[in-house]
Amino acid sequence: MEPRASSADVERVFRAEHGRAVAALAKAFGDLDVAEEAVADAFALALERWPGDGVPPSPAGWIVATAKNRAIDRLRREATRADRHARAEALRARGEPEAMETDAVPDERLRLIFTCCHPALGRAAQIALTLRLLGGLSTPEIARAFLLPEATMAQRLVRAKGKIRDAGIPYRVPEAAELPARLASVLAVVYLVFNEGYASTAGPALVREDLCAEAVRLARVLVSLVPEETEARGLLALMLLAQSRRPARTGAAGELVPLAEQDRARWDRALAAEGVALVRACLARGDAGPYAIQAAIQAVHAEARDAASTDWPRIVRFYDALVAIDPSPIVALNRAVAVAEVEGLAAALALVDALEKCLAGYHLLHAIRADLLRRMGRGAEATAAYEKAIALTENEAEREFLRERRAAVSGA
Repeated sequence: MEPRASSADVERVFRAEHGRAVAALAKAFGDLDVAEEAVADAFALALERWPGDGVPPSPAGWIVATAKNRAIDRLRREATRADRHARAEALRARGEPEAMETDAVPDERLRLIFTCCHPALGRAAQIALTLRLLGGLSTPEIARAFLLPEATMAQRLVRAKGKIRDAGIPYRVPEAAELPARLASVLAVVYLVFNEGYASTAGPALVREDLCAEAVRLARVLVSLVPEETEARGLLALMLLAQSRRPARTGAAGELVPLAEQDRARWDRALAAEGVALVRACLARGDAGPYAIQAAIQAVHAEARDAASTDWPRIVRFYDALVAIDPSPIVALNRAVAVAEVEGLAAALALVDALEKCLAGYHLLHAIRADLLRRMGRGAEATAAYEKAIALTENEAEREFLRERRAAVSGA
């Protein structure tokens, strides 16, 4: 083992392997609570041991093996439940069953997503539960993603896991006839996992590359499972196009660089080309949904030589189509950003102001409003809006960017 492992080493393994470990334990034991608690115990033990012993040669294997033993011990202690006790003894007698091997089935995490996205659960519960189990997001992180109080989200997670347990929902990828009813929720989950990685709700870094990579991997698996589903391809295209800009989204010190100021020579042109090709195929089919249309918007950015040559009228038209099928306040807010480039700052500000009541706790509304006010020369109002945005974000890279913009307009 390597000496002097830090808590940061354990954190990196947690981010990379939490979903894989929970999926392996869930498949082996058929109980999400057992799986999640055992994996949490294993990582707690890693925090105790690895700083002195070092990171094991196979961190994922160590976590899964330790979690398996903790799960078996827990089941054995439940002596009043004879079926679980017998199963624990059988698992121990078999040693390392195939279900516990972390690389035996490449899409075990996909099985976990489909289990969490069973139609018996509400959409919000499906997404929250999968983010918790697959992505390892904390309850506060998920609550922020949903703009909900932490206590409300905690109750939702408990109820969702209880429903899966009580209804005996199977842990498997559904048959072909079942896929359409489950796909929309699965796509939403994968996209939220990507978004949490692309712009982390909390922490020092803007990007969590492990979550981005996991979401893209799962999207590719989904496309292979349902190759005729336009929205599966649209989601993959959307994430590839966003991911293509990742190298330019931060500077040398990890600071946030907005789209208009990014060095486009640093964009990953191979990812962008793959995304654009997928978008064209989606639009050619004539049944583009929200993900495919969002991908089309990103493709316009990818095809522009520079920020000044961006075809903003085309982007507004795509947003108009998106609003028609997904009239959410977030979509309306993003459309306002494009409207600023076509109809002017005042028109965009009016749209943003109209959304303030329903998005009062969303930091990006205040950040966008602040930027519009800054560009209009209304420094005092921009400063106040930046302060609201700063207070509402817990990502340090975003917070520092907003502080710098506030200082620039306030003269501080």
